[in-house]
Amino acid sequence: MSTREPRAVAVTLLKGGIGKSTTATNTARELAHRGHETLLIDLDPNGHATTSLGLDDAFGADTHLGDVLIEETHEATDLIRSTEYGIDVLPSNDEIESVEDDLGGVMMGTARLKNNVVDPLLGERYDYVVIDCPAARGKLNDNALYAAQNMILPLRPDSGALSGLDKTIERLIQPARDHFELEILAVAPTDLSDRIDQDRSTRKLIEPLVRSENIRPRVPNFAYVDPEFFDAVDDGQWDEPLPKPGIRHRAAIDNAIREGMPVRDYDDTCDQLACYEELAAIVERGEVVRDE
Repeated sequence: MSTREPRAVAVTLLKGGIGKSTTATNTARELAHRGHETLLIDLDPNGHATTSLGLDDAFGADTHLGDVLIEETHEATDLIRSTEYGIDVLPSNDEIESVEDDLGGVMMGTARLKNNVVDPLLGERYDYVVIDCPAARGKLNDNALYAAQNMILPLRPDSGALSGLDKTIERLIQPARDHFELEILAVAPTDLSDRIDQDRSTRKLIEPLVRSENIRPRVPNFAYVDPEFFDAVDDGQWDEPLPKPGIRHRAAIDNAIREGMPVRDYDDTCDQLACYEELAAIVERGEVVRDE
């Protein structure tokens, strides 16, 4: 076991198709690569984290998360699957949408994941737990936030990226904070490809993040650009190489998903591995530490 404080983190945003599963899977893989016992919990009905690790057969399994959270006839350890990549997985299942519905009708429905899975395992069997969350508000997301009380929020540069962040803060984070402590560890821009000096999607995502006093401290170093950069570019005063913030689009990341493995195991020369390594370090420390 690690000498660091055990921690759970939910990878979440109320928007689909923004790289939650890829972020969760590769952050968990990097935590394992750093020597930690790590569990990845897949709560997404799409099961992308499950399939991206080659566990497709879990979808049809007779025993599933409902038996742990609703019926309480099984322990989480009955469902957990080991992988060849050093991480264990509590997989998604084709019954998980019914689990979402049933959680509303049981006592302490928001606390079932914490009480039945995370608390018994975190600090005992696992150093870190990473939870891949659904894209919609609901009992599974509520369970994930209450169990983890820490979040990574991935963002993909499109027209709805910042509105998705605002909606998540307004509809998910702020209501949860009325009942328990909830910390944003990192806001992680993913799948970026544009030049940062042009008025295109990359700049439209990065600039508001680093200019926001509340969000800026939670932008990882791999995505951080000093706000003064944008002023210098607009004034024609920037003559150094352009920064390339965020997790950049790479064929190796897409191919790793298709091949059912983390990026490190598909191509350990991929230059974006450093981003996932930093996310793992943020989970270890419980905060972003700005490079000097």
